[in-house]
Amino acid sequence: MGEVICMLSKDSLVIKAPKKSPLLLRLVVLAFAMVCGVYICFICLKQINASNSSTNKFLNNVKVVQQLCNSSDIEQWEIPFVHYPNPVTFSREECVCNPVRYFAILSMQRSGSGWFETLMNSHINVSSNGEIFGKKDRRANVSAIVNVLDRVYNLDWFSSASKNECNAAVGFKWMLNQGVLEHHEGIVDYFNRNGVHAIFLFRTNLIRRLISVMANSYDKSKKPLNGTHKSHVHSVAEAKVLAKYKPSLNASTLLAELKSVDSRAARAIAYFKSTRHIILYYEDVVGNRTKLEEVQDFLRLPYRELTSRQIKIHSGTLSEQIANFEEVQEVLKGTPYESFLHQDY
Repeated sequence: MGEVICMLSKDSLVIKAPKKSPLLLRLVVLAFAMVCGVYICFICLKQINASNSSTNKFLNNVKVVQQLCNSSDIEQWEIPFVHYPNPVTFSREECVCNPVRYFAILSMQRSGSGWFETLMNSHINVSSNGEIFGKKDRRANVSAIVNVLDRVYNLDWFSSASKNECNAAVGFKWMLNQGVLEHHEGIVDYFNRNGVHAIFLFRTNLIRRLISVMANSYDKSKKPLNGTHKSHVHSVAEAKVLAKYKPSLNASTLLAELKSVDSRAARAIAYFKSTRHIILYYEDVVGNRTKLEEVQDFLRLPYRELTSRQIKIHSGTLSEQIANFEEVQEVLKGTPYESFLHQDY
């Protein structure tokens, strides 16, 4: 009897091994997850505090600069548009209290923006930094755009046009097909929050603009000026060489192209209507130089005579510049664009 009991006890020990509790395992996993969560939150909070500290330090520096500067001669309505940048890359020194206005020239290719920007840069107190959003990565999203804008307007963007310390106005030119329309909401918000002046520059005669676009494309591929591509020229001789090219316009798509350009300009103006802006047309600036006084007054700049070394490439009548002029004339007959064929400078 005793032996039986002993054998049963032995079998029991072999067959019925103790099992691990699933509840215990769950508690261990839960505890591990909680520890990881607390650690991650700690690291994130540390980074956020560091970022906020840096931002607050920058804002405090800006406030200190503004408090030290006498702004009594600035009208009340101007205050949102007046800035005292505190660059990271250099010191403004004696110009620290010189107020700076921010601007952007919003335009389309071959609308006179290059010429207009050289006029702006001939002003001793203006830095217009060129077509900075030509690179796609700079306009990939709103965050990338804002990062570039912050550098430009804080005077930390360097180009051949930079006048740095004693700027009275800083900006750049921005083509509508370089993220302006796609990201307009974020850009308009930035412009309004930071008091950026929008300068729209369009071309009234869209046919002349189209000719200029096609001629520039031809020059890129053929390079008739000694194998060099030039979007803008500084001599009459160079202008004559480039003006020899007479493009043939696609009559079947011409109206659609002109309407598309018109629509793009109208949308841009509508999107930016809440910003402080001015609308200019290339032909008006060419024919009436008082328009440049309006621009300087718009930016509250000390008046200067603005000059440019650029020479106009295409001049004279369009009948001399379009290879299939009669076909184009027939297509545009009776449309709002017909009058463009007979306009001259």
